[in-house]
Amino acid sequence: MCGIIGIVGKEQVADRLVDGLRRMEYRGYDSAGVCTVEGGQLIRRRAEGKLNNLVIELARNPAPGLIGIAHTRWATHGAPTTSNAHPHATGEVALVHNGIIENFKPLREALIARGRKFESETDTEVVAHLVSEQVEAGLSPQDAVKAVLPTLRGAFALAIAFRTHDDMLIGARLGSPLVVGYGEGETYLGSDALALAPLTQKITYLEEGDWVVITRDGAQIFDAANNPVTRAIVASGATAAAIEKGNYRHFMQKEIFEQPVVVAQTLRSYLRRVDQSVALPQIDFDLSTINRVTIVACGTSYYAGMVAKYWFEQFARLPVDIDVASEFRYRDPVLEPGGLALFISQSGETADTLAALRHCKAAGQTIAVVVNVPTSSMAREADLLLPTHAGPEIGVASTKAFTCQLAVLAALAAHLAVKRGQVSREEEAAIVNHLVETPAALNAALSHDEEIAAMAHLIAPARDVLYLGRGPDYPLALEGALKLKEISYIHAEGYASGEMKHGPIALIDEAVPVIVLAPSGPLFEKTVSNMQEVRARGGKVVLISDAEGIAEAGEGCLATIEMPKVHPLIAPLVYAVPVQLLAYHVAVAKGTDVDQPRNLAKSVTVE
Repeated sequence: MCGIIGIVGKEQVADRLVDGLRRMEYRGYDSAGVCTVEGGQLIRRRAEGKLNNLVIELARNPAPGLIGIAHTRWATHGAPTTSNAHPHATGEVALVHNGIIENFKPLREALIARGRKFESETDTEVVAHLVSEQVEAGLSPQDAVKAVLPTLRGAFALAIAFRTHDDMLIGARLGSPLVVGYGEGETYLGSDALALAPLTQKITYLEEGDWVVITRDGAQIFDAANNPVTRAIVASGATAAAIEKGNYRHFMQKEIFEQPVVVAQTLRSYLRRVDQSVALPQIDFDLSTINRVTIVACGTSYYAGMVAKYWFEQFARLPVDIDVASEFRYRDPVLEPGGLALFISQSGETADTLAALRHCKAAGQTIAVVVNVPTSSMAREADLLLPTHAGPEIGVASTKAFTCQLAVLAALAAHLAVKRGQVSREEEAAIVNHLVETPAALNAALSHDEEIAAMAHLIAPARDVLYLGRGPDYPLALEGALKLKEISYIHAEGYASGEMKHGPIALIDEAVPVIVLAPSGPLFEKTVSNMQEVRARGGKVVLISDAEGIAEAGEGCLATIEMPKVHPLIAPLVYAVPVQLLAYHVAVAKGTDVDQPRNLAKSVTVE
């Protein structure tokens, strides 16, 4: 969610800190700030809104210094104002924070009772005062942080600067990611590897409960028990080029068009073309003994899990439960011995999903994770890591991460079917062949971009839009509605086609476009029947189908979008493209902020 960068450098850092914040804009934010240390002073500059406002402020009031911290904030406690923007500071300490301090209220009340004055409504400022109290009492920065960290409850990544130390920063993490980067005579802190990509490729991922002291000479890491520890230094693999738009107008557009390549990359790691089989990473447990799957995810990842439920039950004959992560623990689910708990997340740091994972692990479930960041917290805690290979996804509205998740889940469904003896070798080979066809089918779907753009003006004026689908296309209807809501701010809902007559059909009139996902096949006639019910009540239908389906049912529609004829297994991946493109072009027509829609963050690292 929020973005953190810190530099202990050998040259001026303010501009480089802002550059680091730009590389984290995709995470979502509503204010930004920097603080440098120079001549025994904390020099702080903050601004509401976009980073350009901070750049203007720095041009008016520079922040000199060879050491500094910076932050993009997504408001939780307190409105997105300058006074609530990070860094927060006292006379001795400045810090930035990603996460939530759950016990901030009693801590704040105790601090006020001791005479501390607050200038913001945030939970973060509490930490600044707690550390400052310890420093003012004579403790060293290290001892001050060591004393404060055990008093904090919640999730946090912290970067802390000290007025009297222009050669040192302290970082800490609990529940929110933080990385250390190593340069030549410089050391860095960042929320993720992308933030540090142009500065260094040598990074260390802090583990849960770690805190670190960084200087120009390197880093000293301590674990939650304050013992010095060594953590591996790895190559980040992140590049500045990965977060450039190239010739595309928006990151979302670029990421939609990357899907044939990244889905191919993802499938390549799971399919053995030589013997036409599916292979998973090496594991030390027997998948054939799994008796139930529990899928947990949020948002778009949840809809990928809904598609997987159809696949797992159809192909592997394996019963599946699925929950949104934010509700999972609170219904006290029954988790049977021998179950597989499957978690799906783009970032691998989603707070609700990570908490659910730990709940399942404590209940003795085998843990599998589908994730786009193989060094993330979820990945490190999994028994079975199933990485996607989507590359960095900058647009807040997920596109290529979703289709790569579907690719992995399809491969997993096929592998489970083989292990459980539900498909023959010939059937497995056929499944592999269908999956191999996916990138070409995605390219074919993308070839209709211009006609989708041309019809976007028909949808843009609507206040309400409905999406309909049956079977695995029902989750696609939910995903299409979510995409439209996220980036165009049009109210949209997805429904199983057969549910229209059970209430939602009351919403239909000539002002409500209805997007129908209906590939030809065994479910087509029933979906078209529901579509006709809509049209009979004046609804304007946009039919997304293949040539056969459009020829049969396209007459009288407001518009049609033709997709290639594909096997039902890969249809969810292919039909993701038109709903993504439709949302994108409607948002462009309306002039909204496509890549950074209001109120949203890319990675939700607080519950």
